[in-house]
Amino acid sequence: MEDQIIPVSAVTGWELLFVLVATLVLMLFSALTSAAETALTAVSKARMHQLEKDGESRARSVNWLMAHREQMIGAILLTNTFVNVVSSALVTTVLVTLFGNAGVAAGAILITVMVLVFCEVLPKTYAITNADGTALSIGRPVRIAVSVLSPVVDSIQWFVALLLRTRGVKSQGLVDDQEEAAEAAAEELRGAIDLHHIQGAVQTSDRNMLGGILDLKDLQVADVMIHRKSMTMLDGDLPAEEVLDRVLGQPHTRLPVYKGDPDNIVGVLHAKDLLRAMSRSQGNVKAMNVMSIVAKPWFIPDTTMLTDQLRAFLQRRVHFALVVDEYGALQGLITLEDILEEIVGEIRDEHDVPVSGVRPQADGSVNVDGWVTIREINRAMNWSLPDEEATTIAGLVIHEAQAIPDIAQVFSFHGFKFEILRRQKNQITALRITPQPKAEAASKSA
Repeated sequence: MEDQIIPVSAVTGWELLFVLVATLVLMLFSALTSAAETALTAVSKARMHQLEKDGESRARSVNWLMAHREQMIGAILLTNTFVNVVSSALVTTVLVTLFGNAGVAAGAILITVMVLVFCEVLPKTYAITNADGTALSIGRPVRIAVSVLSPVVDSIQWFVALLLRTRGVKSQGLVDDQEEAAEAAAEELRGAIDLHHIQGAVQTSDRNMLGGILDLKDLQVADVMIHRKSMTMLDGDLPAEEVLDRVLGQPHTRLPVYKGDPDNIVGVLHAKDLLRAMSRSQGNVKAMNVMSIVAKPWFIPDTTMLTDQLRAFLQRRVHFALVVDEYGALQGLITLEDILEEIVGEIRDEHDVPVSGVRPQADGSVNVDGWVTIREINRAMNWSLPDEEATTIAGLVIHEAQAIPDIAQVFSFHGFKFEILRRQKNQITALRITPQPKAEAASKSA
């Protein structure tokens, strides 16, 4: 039996007009929901937060939606799916009425093109290029829709969670754990900083400074302290005249004082306290008792996080601490300046000795003292050597070599060539680092 084609006159003009208007309205809703989904997921959280603080009421709606993201996405998907299905049904019904079964294929093609162009690509492209403005404009209506549809959305989410549990999958929130949320926020900031640096909007020094702030929470005191081998200490048994000469010959204003054994730190001498003692003795250095003016030493564990130590420095109003390991053995010292240098880079004044331990060579290699930290050379040379397993560049070579190298030995790893220049007993004191071309580094790693 052949399909019967109903003549066009069987469909009144009012019915066609109704279908046309209804379809256009539904597609407009579909376009708005598509734009809302894109804008509200790409919107700048930081800017919306600041706008709300500045009194922008529309930003309050956007922030509420971002705080209830699961409900927002559910309501948008529900609305978008409903209007697309209804508009498709209306168009297909009219075309089938006009052309019979051939109208099914025509309706499918027509509605697909219209939805793709006008309800998906066009609104989403506009929303992604103007995410903040679109979110502010559409935030309030979407919030109302989410509130109205929340019972339906909650029911759907409950049903989905039930189905997942039957398969042994536990449904979780987007980011419920506070530590995970903080880590995600830090990575988002770090990614934004690196992106703007690549695009030229952020200078290298600014990138290092901003990255240094984010890195503080991941660093321990042992990562940035001055090692005991590089410490300048005073013997408490020395005569006052010799103590004065040594203090004047040092660029530091605070010096640890020991008795007998250098590990036996009994105090910290401040240059200003020494000057005050000289003033009280009216310049008679021999009459001074150095041990009476030394301050009580402050010992801290080497596992203390830098953020905690920075707060401790500020609370105690002390800028100098001695670092010990779990057995109480002296490992080094740390100052407030050492922590600040992790943020702003190396701080030098007129009394600092300009020795960095990093000496670039004409051939592109770099001579480095073994005590230089990996973080320092990464900043100085804009490299990215890993610092998870070692603190100093010598420690990195020993870790990778799994042995203490001999002089003139050469190693290649992490895209660099390391040549041992000097060694003192079991300590690498100097080495030459040469960046390798990417092709050569890849072939050697393979």
